[in-house]
Amino acid sequence: DALLADIPTLTDILLYHVVPGEVSSTSVAGMSLVTTAQGMDFRVSTDGGVFINDAEVIITDIPADNGVIHVIDTVITPPGSIASIASLDDRFETLVAALGAADLVTTLDEPGTYTVFAPTDDAFDALPAGTVDALLADIPALTDILLYHVAGSKYAAADVVAESSIMTLQGSDAVVVVDGATVTIDGAPISFTDIPASNGVIHVIDAVMLPDRKS
Repeated sequence: DALLADIPTLTDILLYHVVPGEVSSTSVAGMSLVTTAQGMDFRVSTDGGVFINDAEVIITDIPADNGVIHVIDTVITPPGSIASIASLDDRFETLVAALGAADLVTTLDEPGTYTVFAPTDDAFDALPAGTVDALLADIPALTDILLYHVAGSKYAAADVVAESSIMTLQGSDAVVVVDGATVTIDGAPISFTDIPASNGVIHVIDAVMLPDRKS
């Protein structure tokens, strides 16, 4: 009822369910990030089924004279900003606190196009004892490290593996290494990819990248 009374938001959500062009189920299963008619991306995953964000595809390839329909079991909504997504994910509590301390939340909340390689809480916990507290007391050093985890363009997972290095907002390149199914950036394993956001994409990493140990 609220959406029917808010046509711009309703239109935004409906267009987020539409992909330009005729995309078969076979093609969908081979994709990762897909740009919608609304303009933002959704994530395709094939772990235990085919999922569009959190919605499972339950019927495929219904033909139409102007395209094709796939049925999903949940309404999908356009994603929020990188900052808002991180704040709602309990894997990133330390990262969110660090972004707040360095006054970078606004940057990752505003329109733009970014790629964030987001360390988990476990990644921060793996740093030597006292490191996080020391960084929170040294904002220039903290800012330097955080910006080393951000690129100023959108790199989907498929783009990351095609690069030998990625320039970060900190000003240094982070080296990408592909070894079979394992992909690392500056030595940090990328464990989960292509979380779409309104202003870019998030990849989850299992170690904190430090500019002074860059390869």
